[in-house]
Amino acid sequence: MYKIAKFYKVSYEQWKKDFLGDLPVSKTEWSEEELVDLYNCIELPKRATTGSAGYDFKAYLPFTLKQGETIKIPTGIKVAIEEGWFLGILPRSGHGFKYRIQLDNTEGIIDSDYINSDNEGHIFVKLTNDAKKDKTLEVKVGDGYCQGIFQIFGITEDDEADAIRNGGMGSTTKR
Repeated sequence: MYKIAKFYKVSYEQWKKDFLGDLPVSKTEWSEEELVDLYNCIELPKRATTGSAGYDFKAYLPFTLKQGETIKIPTGIKVAIEEGWFLGILPRSGHGFKYRIQLDNTEGIIDSDYINSDNEGHIFVKLTNDAKKDKTLEVKVGDGYCQGIFQIFGITEDDEADAIRNGGMGSTTKR
């Protein structure tokens, strides 16, 4: 096994800005104390067993996804990854199988240089319940809702990439 990364929480200020900008729940008024309590509930992703490939991202707020609904979750998590690796974000296997829960971008790709972005490398997850039947996913506080798997990648022999990232989705094509 390679030890190539470390999870961290983004700063409270960054999380609060992103959380209030992309509320994952219908409640619209939050006291500072409630926000601090939520932030303190954010758990760093962990593997469940020694043989697990995926690091489970756990809910700090309960949510329900009915057939056809989508939720965008500011996870409160960032990750420092060694160059040559990335973190793939995927739905939990059981959620995909039982409810057809999907990530809206199929698989989230967290590059090693994302942590240097203006948003501290804050990882967002957007899930959709694409069930063909009327099935509702209920996620309680502490339940896993997606998983991250570290993967190695290669580059071509004539690769000359030298740009510096600043941003999330789509930022690498804005050159």
